[in-house]
Amino acid sequence: MPNLSKLILKIAGWTTVTTVAEPPQSIVCVAPHTSNWDYILGQLYYWSENRTAHFLIKKSWFKFPFGTLFRKLGGVPVDRSRNTSTVEQMIAEFKRRPAFHLAITPEGTRKRVKKWKMGFYNIALAAKAPIQLAYIDYKKKEIGITKIIVPSGNVQADMNEIYKYFEKRTALHPKNFYVPPIN
Repeated sequence: MPNLSKLILKIAGWTTVTTVAEPPQSIVCVAPHTSNWDYILGQLYYWSENRTAHFLIKKSWFKFPFGTLFRKLGGVPVDRSRNTSTVEQMIAEFKRRPAFHLAITPEGTRKRVKKWKMGFYNIALAAKAPIQLAYIDYKKKEIGITKIIVPSGNVQADMNEIYKYFEKRTALHPKNFYVPPIN
């Protein structure tokens, strides 16, 4: 799959940039996220790097016939009917799996938002997992991971560093991508 994915990205005119080694476990913070194409490009990128990333999806989608497909693609079911939070469920996944990479879009939607969701950060901090910063830049036609943040617990400082990393990236729909101001 890596060679085919590389070929598809190359034919489409995309360049991949990976300058950091993949840790055994991580949160993969992916931005900008303004289109369904982001998932397809992200999956091709990950396959081209011979990496595996998982993603969150409602447990109800894991019923026949979609369950097998979503598991093969890296889907992790989230049970929102349980009394445990999504963060607690993902911490359990990190404890259960020695190699686990969970891709999360901090915007939480493809629409413009003024505040990023903090679940990715809270999971990383509680699971003691580094955060790989993965970007998709449609202007440069570049996709990659070039920085890893180890959450310090100083949320504002860590988020400022993350915002700074993503503020220069161009989304497919730029009007839908907002990076909160750095404080």
